[in-house]
Amino acid sequence: MSSPSHMVSLGGGHGLYQTLLAAQRSGAEQISAIVTVADDGGSSGRLRRELDIIPPGDLRMALAALAGEDPVGDLWARTLQHRFGGTGAMAGHAVGNLLIAGLTGVLDNYQAALDVVAVLTNSRGRVFPVVNQPLEIEAEVAGLDDDPRVMRPVRGQVAVASTPGQVRRVKILPEDAPANADALDALHMADLITLGPGSWFSSVLPHVLVPDIVQAISESDALRLVILNLSAEPGETHGFSAERHLHVLAQHAQSLSIDRVLVDENALPSQSERVYLQRAAQVLGAKVVFADVRVVTEDGVAINKHDPDKLAAAILDIYREFNSAEAHQKDISPDRSS
Repeated sequence: MSSPSHMVSLGGGHGLYQTLLAAQRSGAEQISAIVTVADDGGSSGRLRRELDIIPPGDLRMALAALAGEDPVGDLWARTLQHRFGGTGAMAGHAVGNLLIAGLTGVLDNYQAALDVVAVLTNSRGRVFPVVNQPLEIEAEVAGLDDDPRVMRPVRGQVAVASTPGQVRRVKILPEDAPANADALDALHMADLITLGPGSWFSSVLPHVLVPDIVQAISESDALRLVILNLSAEPGETHGFSAERHLHVLAQHAQSLSIDRVLVDENALPSQSERVYLQRAAQVLGAKVVFADVRVVTEDGVAINKHDPDKLAAAILDIYREFNSAEAHQKDISPDRSS
């Protein structure tokens, strides 16, 4: 197949937003977004605390990314993302966050609220929380004391993302939160699954801390693709190499199996770095693929943002190569029925 029949993308925030734009441009027949639900800052955090709901911000962004590429879809996408100004009670709230919260109250069903917004936006797909309850992130952080060996707990997505220390490990609370059954169904039906890019500890890793999600990914026959960040982020992954991103992923999800790791071709100019990265990928059962996926401005400046068109082209190349290799392997395998 030249394009995926069902592409499922896991993540949150701006990284997932760019991946979903790429999913639209890949020609995928069906798209599902599985979204982290640990946000505790800004408009999402306020609504989470005041209404006791799943924080809507990352889900809103996913819906905006999947909005139809037509005038109605474009209008709704911009409306969902619009934030109120001023200094009053509404200041900083995103319209989409309030819409999701209001529809949840009317319908008494969070997923139904997300699906109604998808209809309004002429969405190309559906958006699912990874679990059906708000999560908290708690990190073990070094470097907050004079003794760098001392580990301190830091709780909350905003606190983890902005810590001046170095994050070693994270966990989700509650640790036994069951996976969203709709998210698992989407993974079971996928023929292409992506994980990342995004804030590694607060948007990407929370997905693989849900055991049923890891099991569904690892047992899938789909192409399982990790999209690495373009660079380390200030705060939670400061100083991280591309190799270390994969080591951390493997440490947090020891049973996770993937097939490919997509890396921007300009991110690792050193051949030795590429060799180390490939070794790290092999721990997860994967091969590394390099491609140009970075946004370049009109004046030729490369910025730390994935270009949806370049990303779509790279994903399609990997998808076709993977399926071709799988078909070839089936052709040369002995017929066990004879």
